[in-house]
Amino acid sequence: MRDRFPLLVAGSLLVIAILGAWLVRGAARGGFADTLSTWRAQPDGSRGLYLLAEESGLEVSRRTADLLILHEPGTLVLLAVEVEGAQEADPDQTALATERDEGLRDEDVPRHGLNRLHVPELSEDETTKLLDHVWAGHTLVLVPWGSRENPLLEKLGVTLTKADTTLPMRTLVPPLSSPYTLDVQRVEARVQAYLELSGADAIPVLEDEPLGLTVAAVVTHGAGQVLIVGAPELAMNQALGRADNAQFWLSALRALGPGPYVFDEHHHGFTNERSVVDFARRYGLHFAVAQLLLGLGLWALALKRFGRPRPPPESTRVGATDALFAMSRLYREGHHHAFAAGLLTRGLTQELAQHAGLPAHAPADAVAESLAANGRTDLSQGLRALVRRAQDVASESDLMKLATRSAALRQRLHPSGPPSGAPLAPLPEEP
Repeated sequence: MRDRFPLLVAGSLLVIAILGAWLVRGAARGGFADTLSTWRAQPDGSRGLYLLAEESGLEVSRRTADLLILHEPGTLVLLAVEVEGAQEADPDQTALATERDEGLRDEDVPRHGLNRLHVPELSEDETTKLLDHVWAGHTLVLVPWGSRENPLLEKLGVTLTKADTTLPMRTLVPPLSSPYTLDVQRVEARVQAYLELSGADAIPVLEDEPLGLTVAAVVTHGAGQVLIVGAPELAMNQALGRADNAQFWLSALRALGPGPYVFDEHHHGFTNERSVVDFARRYGLHFAVAQLLLGLGLWALALKRFGRPRPPPESTRVGATDALFAMSRLYREGHHHAFAAGLLTRGLTQELAQHAGLPAHAPADAVAESLAANGRTDLSQGLRALVRRAQDVASESDLMKLATRSAALRQRLHPSGPPSGAPLAPLPEEP
């Protein structure tokens, strides 16, 4: 134990560090989650929106799987999910309509901690499956980040135009009465992009009051509908308390359908897969192999000791030798020759029983018959002779002869021993 004290100290420090990190992570009240994640309780999270819908009687849930398989009913909610293949047609549209000190940078979704490494984009296959899902009659809430064009918006016939960075917080009003804005008079939020709608059946839901530009709209796609909001801050915790922002979300969600309302968390870095295969797929196979090698290295170090090899303690060696001599003396002085002979035959019978395919507690006669049936007549005859001789052991000399014969019989089971056809040496006769 003393030689492994450094490993014990290192392991204790590692456990303390992990527990401390978990404690700090839990005390952060969801600060570890990504921007606009329903698990993030910071100002730029959307936990308030999730709890608002839940406390208002709407059926809500979180999805931690990808969108390659979509078969459940309800409305899927995508908040600030980046789409693979997004691009900016106009390079001049690069700045957001918000202050730089609020952590929002250009067209990229702000990431927190290690989320920069493992938050996936909406892949091309997922985009296709999602559009097919909406076309079949389902509804979708889409809150894009920034103003870059992407394949999902192109299929829906929507183009984003960057908002002026000099504009302050905007007041948004419903351009016309609709179920999506029931009991909503005005909404206040910072706008990132305005919507240009190409479809004739698109319904504007919110527009910038002085500019007359559309900020939110409902677009029809096949038999389904998509609510697109160009102001992601409208879904943040910090914005729900302004004007009629909270009422807008409740009215819009209820108008889209009866639910359930499924908030996508897979594209915010949360997944229900924690296997080595998922680790290799996400970070690369070389990282998975490196992690495996690191684990093997730590295990190998744990098996080693520090310092020079030490001989066994003197007390252990002397104690074992003394115990052996004491047992030998007890057998000799007590004349337990017959008992010792029984132990020898019992041990040999158990070993031969395993060779004959019988349980270890099988009697000697059954073991001998099985050995003879398997073609080992030499072992069968030797076992019978040994059992008969054990009954007549009365001295230490007889016991030594019995032990010698038992050892010779055991050697026939070993490949390096004499061939099975070689005759057994006869037991020496007593004078």
